[in-house]
Amino acid sequence: MVAYRSKVVERIELPSRERRERTLSEAGYNVFNIPAEEVYVDLLTDSGTGAMSDAQWAALIRGDEAYAGSRSFEELRSAVADVMGFEYVLPTHQGRGAENVLYGTVLSEGDVALNNTHFDTTRAHVANQGAEPVDCPTDAAHDRDSEAPFKGNFSIDRAREFVDEVGRDRVPLVILTITNNSAAGQPVSVENTRRVSEFAEEIDATFVVDACRFAENAYFVRERESEFADASIAEIAREQLSYADAVVMSGKKDGLANAGGFVATDDRDLFERCKPRTILYEGFPTYGGMAGRDVAALAVGLREAVEDAYVADRVDGIREFGQLLADAGVPIVTPTSGHAVYVDAGAALPDVPADDFPGQAFVCELYREGGVRGVELGSFAFPETDRPELVRLAVPRRMYHGDHFEHVAEAAAAVIEKRSDVSGFRVATNPEIPELRHFTAELEPISS
Repeated sequence: MVAYRSKVVERIELPSRERRERTLSEAGYNVFNIPAEEVYVDLLTDSGTGAMSDAQWAALIRGDEAYAGSRSFEELRSAVADVMGFEYVLPTHQGRGAENVLYGTVLSEGDVALNNTHFDTTRAHVANQGAEPVDCPTDAAHDRDSEAPFKGNFSIDRAREFVDEVGRDRVPLVILTITNNSAAGQPVSVENTRRVSEFAEEIDATFVVDACRFAENAYFVRERESEFADASIAEIAREQLSYADAVVMSGKKDGLANAGGFVATDDRDLFERCKPRTILYEGFPTYGGMAGRDVAALAVGLREAVEDAYVADRVDGIREFGQLLADAGVPIVTPTSGHAVYVDAGAALPDVPADDFPGQAFVCELYREGGVRGVELGSFAFPETDRPELVRLAVPRRMYHGDHFEHVAEAAAAVIEKRSDVSGFRVATNPEIPELRHFTAELEPISS
């Protein structure tokens, strides 16, 4: 059992309903545009929003700010080697920086990247290279009620069919995202990872694991994959990552840090090819866009992330939150994930047509009812893709407690109670990159 003792507290205030109504309108009904001070419980993302440990704060003070060859980088390199098993590390300012470095190196115009399910920035980075992002989810991935243990797995059959159609020469990259964020945060088995590795080798593609939630994934492996029932989280994580040629990592998730990421590999040639792009877009290869103090905090966080007691507390907390929502009559995806609870907005708001973004309608109503900020991961975030209408309520690590989750459940229940009065939205403004429209686009309500 693990517990935490608070050393610093922050006072938060629930804005009045009138203020919330005004804020939502001024934000163009896009919660990304809402100032954080206007949010009571912020479940927009678990990325970089958690509470760091006292050991991480101590590391911040000790951080080495040398431009090249800092002590902090050596601490990170040692942590990556011990926790993840890779020799070569290129730090970046966050996970999408790592995607830019690696995918910008590997992909060219006309290429194809296969993924169990691309997330928004991954899809955008692939498209930005002139390549095509192709999803290969399992049949159970988008089945809300399926109790399949590894709904996040990569479908080898779908990938093979696609390769047979376009030719292996067009597919230089195979990505496995663990856990599968766009498929309701569902986990990926080690056995599936092995098979994907073999498939990538067969078609001569670089096999990359997007490892931002690798520790949470390892917890589900121990629960659901009999081979690993007696293994530690650290042992499972090392085993699962060992099949990859490289990893991209957002240190803001299972690195337990507020900033940072990296590319890691055992392939010296790939490492050297990625170096120039790191220097061009991120910084020198021993700091990569981060201050030395953030590098040091990330090194500590990586080690804390694979402690059995920490991960158990994390996953159990998400399950309890999911149960609160389910008990309040909110339709959620089960089994719950390790970092968020996903609401089936299509089922929650059955009177809102799919073309009117029921997920965004649920997000806006949740803020209106309780000052709670979530994020839509359906047809608004992923246009022209066959995705279910999901709303993700992502929980920052080591930050919120039971009374916060009870408040969210009460607000969500209020949305369900008034569902017949909820109408949808149309897009009023569109950014130039369609894969990223949900970050900045504004919407307008459709009169009921």
